[in-house]
Amino acid sequence: MIQSKKVDIPVMADLHARGEKPEYLFWVGCAGAFDDRYKKVARAFAKILSFLDISYAVLGREESCTGDPARRAGNEMLYQMQALQNIEVFKSYEVKKIITICPHCYNILKNEYQDLGGNYEVISYVHFLDNMIQEGRLNINDDIFRNVHMTYHDPCYLGRANGIYNEPRNIIKSITTDFIEMKRNRSFALCCGAGGAQMFKEAEKGDKEVFIERIEDALETEAKIIVTACPFCMTMMTDGLKYKNREDEIKNYDITELIVQAIGI
Repeated sequence: MIQSKKVDIPVMADLHARGEKPEYLFWVGCAGAFDDRYKKVARAFAKILSFLDISYAVLGREESCTGDPARRAGNEMLYQMQALQNIEVFKSYEVKKIITICPHCYNILKNEYQDLGGNYEVISYVHFLDNMIQEGRLNINDDIFRNVHMTYHDPCYLGRANGIYNEPRNIIKSITTDFIEMKRNRSFALCCGAGGAQMFKEAEKGDKEVFIERIEDALETEAKIIVTACPFCMTMMTDGLKYKNREDEIKNYDITELIVQAIGI
């Protein structure tokens, strides 16, 4: 078992050795594994899965990058090497269903691995969480955030790429009665500036960086919490708040972190 503070996370190899086959593979992703801030999101989602008694496991040390940054940066050879390696690991464990906490992982596993023979039921965590709330399996205590002013930033790879707009909003509206949209939202939302492997390169010449433009959209709402659902978006929104010297008064939380607090686990 991988030990976290309050939950034991099952590892696929351990279950396989015992002849057990979980229903879901929880794909943690590079950010969930290595980024200190997004590790908190991965732990929060694992808590929810355990609280719901979901049959799941992670790959642990066997998990590699999906290859999305390599492909977006133009290194098709590296992408295919990484993807084919992952597909072989999935085959060895007979993986059928994958839940992701990263829109970039979600998009490439769902829409692009098929070309290499990887066909899976890939589920975004926001879709999964919305379903659990609608089915009454997650009971939100709306007293905690009832009057907290929140806005939501649409990740490109959830929104425009895959049409996932309603689910995160349903979740947020179950948590607070004080939700307001940014002026650019849904299919018209502005990118955070980190997608397409932009996270890993220097800024190009221009008058203003994209993340600064986007944080200004968020600040116009006067929200006290900016809700995100993507590790890249979380990094850029947090950087934007720091750039504007507003990080002490305005917080950036992933949607999962709000749920954990709202259900008290």
